Amino acid sequence: MPAGLLEPAGAFSGREKGEMEREKILACVDHTLLKQDAVWEDIRGICDDAVKYRTASVCIPPSFVKAARKYFDSLGESMAVCTVIGFPNGYCTAGTKAFETREALENGADEIDMVINIGDLKAKQYEKIEEEIRMLKEICGSKILKVIIETCLLTEEEKIAMCRIVTKAGADYIKTSTGFSTGGATFEDVALFAAHVGPGVKIKAAGGISSMEDAERFLSLGASRLGTSRIVKLVKEEEGR
Repeated sequence: MPAGLLEPAGAFSGREKGEMEREKILACVDHTLLKQDAVWEDIRGICDDAVKYRTASVCIPPSFVKAARKYFDSLGESMAVCTVIGFPNGYCTAGTKAFETREALENGADEIDMVINIGDLKAKQYEKIEEEIRMLKEICGSKILKVIIETCLLTEEEKIAMCRIVTKAGADYIKTSTGFSTGGATFEDVALFAAHVGPGVKIKAAGGISSMEDAERFLSLGASRLGTSRIVKLVKEEEGR
């Protein structure tokens, strides 16, 4: 576990230590709802959960960004709003992604999770991918840009290539998955990212994170963010018991 993430053994009672670990894990969670049939009541519910449990952000569809920002403002909350661009397939044009990104930021988004064009990666058009990421980062400015590479569709060589590209393009994070393809985050992929990304590039594990133990292990391997809806649900179930 990275230094400072968990308190030293013996510093707290079992219950206190468990609560501290839970809080620190929640602070790394992008509390996510990207289902196609989501309605505002669903989105408002995860916004309320994010405030209550102090998650890193809510990650929601672009169509709800403006409403979520307005809702947080009405509560006096500065909770980060994250949204997705080129989602989930990544094969829209760079111009379309640029428009989506600008509109999301104008609507109040604080963080952008973009999907690369996987076909370009398969075709080894590395410069094209780097140029697209760099353009979106320029649009984001000081706002966070995360790059989703959909690891379940890639070879190890392609994953390593994307670590280099994301680093060169100046993005803030490399992210494993959309959660809408054939697989989600794996421990092996997060460890691979940690070994190959450059200084300053953080890691987001997303897709299929379903237990506190998994969350803790992803963080110990080098992830700084976790894209998941399940962690907050687990905490709420625990409180219910």
